[in-house]
Amino acid sequence: MTSTTTGLPDRYRPIDQLAPDEPTATGVIRSWRARDRVLNRDVALRVHTPGGAAARSWIARALTAGGLATPALSMVYDAAEGTPDDSPSAYVVNEWIEGQTLTERLRSGPLPEREARVVVRRLAEGVAEAHRVGLAVGGLTPDHVVLRPGGLVGLLAVPAAEGTVPGDVAALGALLELCLTGERGDEPGATPPHISQPDLAALVRRARSTEPGTALSSVAAMAALLGDRPRTGHTDPHLAVRGEESESGWLRKLRDRRDAEDAAARPAPARPAPGHPAPGHPGPGRDDAVPLTRDSYPPVPLVDDDADERSARGATAGGYDGSYVGGYDGSDTAEDDELEWAPGYDEDEVDDEPGEAGWRRRLLVVGLPLLALAMVIAAGWWLGTNVISAASSVDDVQGSRPSAAAPTEDGGGATDGDTGTPAGTPLEISVATVFDPFGDGEPENDDDVPLSYDGDPATSWPTLTYRGSASFGNLKPGVGVRYDLGSEQSLSGVTVTGTEGAVVQVRTGSGDELDGYAVAAEGTLGGGAEDLSFAEPVTTRYVLVWVTELVPADGGFAAGLAEVSPLSAG
Repeated sequence: MTSTTTGLPDRYRPIDQLAPDEPTATGVIRSWRARDRVLNRDVALRVHTPGGAAARSWIARALTAGGLATPALSMVYDAAEGTPDDSPSAYVVNEWIEGQTLTERLRSGPLPEREARVVVRRLAEGVAEAHRVGLAVGGLTPDHVVLRPGGLVGLLAVPAAEGTVPGDVAALGALLELCLTGERGDEPGATPPHISQPDLAALVRRARSTEPGTALSSVAAMAALLGDRPRTGHTDPHLAVRGEESESGWLRKLRDRRDAEDAAARPAPARPAPGHPAPGHPGPGRDDAVPLTRDSYPPVPLVDDDADERSARGATAGGYDGSYVGGYDGSDTAEDDELEWAPGYDEDEVDDEPGEAGWRRRLLVVGLPLLALAMVIAAGWWLGTNVISAASSVDDVQGSRPSAAAPTEDGGGATDGDTGTPAGTPLEISVATVFDPFGDGEPENDDDVPLSYDGDPATSWPTLTYRGSASFGNLKPGVGVRYDLGSEQSLSGVTVTGTEGAVVQVRTGSGDELDGYAVAAEGTLGGGAEDLSFAEPVTTRYVLVWVTELVPADGGFAAGLAEVSPLSAG
């Protein structure tokens, strides 16, 4: 029996219309929020008028979308083509997504860069899954994008009546531009808004481009580019360098070195001779003399001792060679003035050549410690080669001690000099918990998690039993167990024993979202111990064994983990 109002099965009761009618090339689509009376839940109901052959292509696309399981796209629960004799309409029933639409969010202003990256990237990842099975999604508008609680993103009305892969790429670029600026540059006559982030501005241009070589290759490529964190740092606007080169790196070091070289190349202010005025300062006894202050003489730079020594030979008794700079004509010499020596300075010492004295002083300061060090090394070498080796030859009797390669009392062999944990050794697991970020809050046999690492392959942690699909009934992309090693450990892989035919991923990382754990290895379990080795060692504290595909069990689909053993990389 069908409803006389919409031509739909009585199972679905429309509550209110969500959007204006959507005209298509084959008819009109109306969208409703409806109530599923059988499962007692809200759904998104879309009705195509007329039904029959006109809606056949749309229904076929909806059935393809029904095999997807990604949180970024609303799931397809039901779809029927209908016939003009039976039902004048075709319909598609989607998951109802609670949250705030992107249009509503943008009323308060553009999104921060980080949030915009996350929103569009997660949406692109879902669209990439659809493209992988040959489905162009379409309908990528801010009215259909819903910001879910917990930072997730969902797309309503999957799939649209029509769609193309290039159209999805361009639409995602327009959404990224809209999130960053609050404006759209793809509308007729519109001026593209300015995007301050160069990498994102280039990404939007490539998404819109249709030229070979410049157009973005796929939605998956966009998702990967949005996942890359931009380089940060303050760039000097006066230098013609790329945006990612900042003064915090090699550029600052280069500038500091250049400044130091410039400073060293400047001539140092001349030091006035004893008894003579500084350049530009009146001499003593002048009527216009002014009192001497600390600013009367230019600051005297530190003098290099080596330079003084090099110029000492041939100098006058006071170390002054009789020449002035800065306006002094050299008519007077140091011999014409009475030198006032500092207290404690022996005037007779001026006859000693300062360069030769400095050399002797350095010889004493540097040479004596080096000589003492050489004597200590020689004494140590003599003791090592004569006394210690003689004692060793006496004690080293045949059979008196085991060789370095001999097995120890516990039967283990030497680790080739490595005092750490040998490579391939199973590591101890501190604690483990169910990891279910896409679940509905229902426990997933949490109490049985310790059975997955208790050393007994006959016991295991099982998932719940799901109906309709091995992909968790199309309810979520997976579930797993997170193992805590207690501290950072270097791993070479993980040995997993579990249900034969189940598909698992080994991920490493941290956090409460799946994005925080990178895939290190994956494979299909064979019923026995499966060695999932990493391409290269990974240092981590947390290991996530993520189940992505179940196997038939008890009229549904389920899987289990019997033993999980992280392996040390040595």
